[in-house]
Amino acid sequence: MKPTNIGGHDYFHKVVDCQWACPAHTPVPEYIRLIAAGRYSDAYMINWRSNVFPGVLGRVCDRPCEPACRRGRVDKEPVAICRLKRVAADLKEDITGRLPLPANSNGKRIACVGAGPASLTVARDLAVLGYQITVFDNGAAPGGMMRSQIPKFRLPDEVIDEECGYITGLGVETRYNQWVGSLKELLAGDWDAVFVGTGAPKGRDAPIPGRQEAAKHIHIGIDWLANVAFGHTTKIAKRVIVLGGGNTAMDCCRSARRMGGDDVKVIVRSGFEEMKASPWEKEEAIHEGIPILNMRVPKEFRHDNGKLSGVLFEIVRAEYDAKGRRSLIPTGEPDEFHECDEVLVAIGQENAFPWIEKDIGLEFDKWGLPVLNEKTLQSTLPRVFFGGDAALGPKNIITAAAQGHEAAISIDLFCRGKKLDDRPPPEFNLVSQKMGIHEWSYDNQVSEEERKKVPVKALAKTLKDIKLELEMGFDPFMACAEAERCLNCDIETVFTVKTCIECDACVDICPTECITFTRNGEEDDLRDRLKAPARNREQALYVSDTLKTGRVMVKDENICLHCGMCAERCPTGAWDMQKFFMQCAEAGTEAKRT
Repeated sequence: MKPTNIGGHDYFHKVVDCQWACPAHTPVPEYIRLIAAGRYSDAYMINWRSNVFPGVLGRVCDRPCEPACRRGRVDKEPVAICRLKRVAADLKEDITGRLPLPANSNGKRIACVGAGPASLTVARDLAVLGYQITVFDNGAAPGGMMRSQIPKFRLPDEVIDEECGYITGLGVETRYNQWVGSLKELLAGDWDAVFVGTGAPKGRDAPIPGRQEAAKHIHIGIDWLANVAFGHTTKIAKRVIVLGGGNTAMDCCRSARRMGGDDVKVIVRSGFEEMKASPWEKEEAIHEGIPILNMRVPKEFRHDNGKLSGVLFEIVRAEYDAKGRRSLIPTGEPDEFHECDEVLVAIGQENAFPWIEKDIGLEFDKWGLPVLNEKTLQSTLPRVFFGGDAALGPKNIITAAAQGHEAAISIDLFCRGKKLDDRPPPEFNLVSQKMGIHEWSYDNQVSEEERKKVPVKALAKTLKDIKLELEMGFDPFMACAEAERCLNCDIETVFTVKTCIECDACVDICPTECITFTRNGEEDDLRDRLKAPARNREQALYVSDTLKTGRVMVKDENICLHCGMCAERCPTGAWDMQKFFMQCAEAGTEAKRT
């Protein structure tokens, strides 16, 4: 194998698995260490720069970082990264003095359609560069589907108000209660670029027999959640069936329990493990006494002259072909009938662009999504950009923020007449953490404690109040203990060939046997010859230049704990622990450099 190139940003970034997995590439270990030190405001600002909505995401993020967490490979569960983010938001001091100030106008005007997380990210990134940003939304307040689709017992309005306020306070003009009915008319205005962040506002229906006749008692899940959020719906029947297995379905069933539903059940066409809902969402629904019935396909809404009596289901099993595609095959068992008074349909969301004319040069694909450059998010109409669920289909808040960052870079380059593909690279550096022979500027003691559970209020109380937040968050002591579980994966082991005397002391002391000195070879051969064979090909091997004996040093990044014992034991300092810090490119970075 060729020696590993550690000179670019990609190698060590991938080793920091949590940051690599985060769509916005938030420097997770960095802010976790700050939380352990009680520096909550500093931790919040690191989050705010990357993911824009730390208080929101600390409650409702889909947590792509946690399955990637290296702690989950050596312990039962990963670090509670998401809930630590909330700690920074809850315990910070007033940070308004640390926010950037609106810049002098550069004369460029940008329209953002929709006031959800993608549009607000674009607004925040560009406002500080002097762009005049106007955000249009048909709602009365910013937040988009963060406000209308996520129940208040998970995400209180005051959290949304605070973090959206940081953005609108940057001199962003907001036009609420204003529906944009025509993109053609909008483009006729004096806008240098338009960003579309309208989400995926159309819920899929269940067009099966009885749907129209019993329509009064059957509701589209996202519409029903919005009506609950804005107080238009205040109660529900005692017996409720929720169709669907995603996070919206979990929000529907848990909201229904708080709205008066005594007999609420979720019925899904897939298996339990295949459900799209996050594992913790399913756990919380079950904890609240909501059964989840799987492998059942709805066949008919039964009714008596329009009054819903229940839903008939066919029982199926899953079969997969050679390409892994699933087919649902009837088992032959008798159909099941489940009584209910109301049904909430939460089987997916779709984009809806009735306000975008078909004759203006903006192309859509066969799924109704805009044809985009997936990196730049530019449409076939050059000055129109998309982001969030409106761009590439429904995802989540953190993805919307990440796409907002990318779109802001594109809009900035476009307005300055630059090539959109010539994007600024991320900024990164490596700094030694060595203070003395055996002293480090970070805590390298690996905690052996188990993951902390977030305290919650009593169900008897929370199930009676749909606006009462269920989770209480970590207190400072629990936060510090959980933060200590982080393995500091951004503190990298850096090896210097010319200093190594090949004493193998690092090999002897390594607790996971991740270091091997051996002759070089092809990757498959080398992986099998390591002291601990490296079978996870998704994780890199760190391979050195050839040493004096003709051997190479090979370290398996998959099982390295970043504990620093190799660097402490090394008599010559060939091993060093260096902090990797990377900040993704922002709009205006290229302009600042030139």
